[in-house]
Amino acid sequence: MSEFASRLIAWHAENGRHDLPWQNTQDPYRVWLSEIMLQQTQVDTVIPYYQRFLEHFPTVTSLAAAPLEAVLALWTGLGYYARARNLHRAAQAVVRAHDGIFPRSAAQLVELPGIGRSTAAAIASFCFGERVAILDGNVKRVLCRQFGIEGFPGERAVELRLWALAESLLPATGIEIYPQAQMDLGATLCTRSRPRCGECPVSETCVARRTAREGDLPARRPKKAVPQRSCGVLLVKAGGAVLLEQRPATGIWGGLFSLPEMVEGESGAQTALRRLGIAVPDCRELPSLRHSFTHFTLTLTPWLAELPAMPVMAHEPVLRWVALDELEKVGLPAPILKILQAR
Repeated sequence: MSEFASRLIAWHAENGRHDLPWQNTQDPYRVWLSEIMLQQTQVDTVIPYYQRFLEHFPTVTSLAAAPLEAVLALWTGLGYYARARNLHRAAQAVVRAHDGIFPRSAAQLVELPGIGRSTAAAIASFCFGERVAILDGNVKRVLCRQFGIEGFPGERAVELRLWALAESLLPATGIEIYPQAQMDLGATLCTRSRPRCGECPVSETCVARRTAREGDLPARRPKKAVPQRSCGVLLVKAGGAVLLEQRPATGIWGGLFSLPEMVEGESGAQTALRRLGIAVPDCRELPSLRHSFTHFTLTLTPWLAELPAMPVMAHEPVLRWVALDELEKVGLPAPILKILQAR
């Protein structure tokens, strides 16, 4: 066993995290769910979503049988909604192709929708003891600092080097503990800013520590200009309900319900409303809201129209009237929910 691995395993016994809701289990469904939710999302944010999700869908079979709309409703506010769509597809694949039993190897798990190499390895090592390396964001940061790996970890060449390094460090025993020890070290001590190097079990061999480059490693993503986009949305209310539009299955907010959007070329909100078959004497502009995605920033400008009664939208099957006190039953993007809650 490498000195690096042995020190981490020993450190984890006393200092690692042992009481997170998805720990102390070898249930691949629960481990898989936590790994997907934790992608690009903080632990404290994930915990209530994870617990609520399991209350509604305690097994992979119950998740596979659920309508996608119910899955997206429970995901509202967690972001990166492709994760939820792939989660649903993967559950259906496990039931359809594997009789509801998760594959035991990383090579088989990675074939499921939305499960990448690191997630597959985490499930296989935590649940089935397979000797495979993981490489999530925390582990990348630990390895870059410990071994002085230059370059942005998201670049293909750097990532391949990190994979090779991660595999070379795998211990012969303790594989169920070692991946968690790496993740815990990155999450609690070897953090992105203000790492607590004085408490680190491998600080003596850390290149970044020795060369005072903790703030430089790993290299940050190369900066690019963030595109700015804007869109008008229609906030149509009637009889205690709001008009929502289901978005296409793919793309931003795929499958979620949102406020109907104004399309390019429409001269104003009333023109957009007439396209939906709604005629109102007046509508008013509300304060805009900015929302940042990974690759662009979106400015939403709502236009409020209040109707005396709900018109039938038979010619628009993607439109639905939803009671304002039942919004939690449909999946809504976080910025759209903010607009609705403010009005």
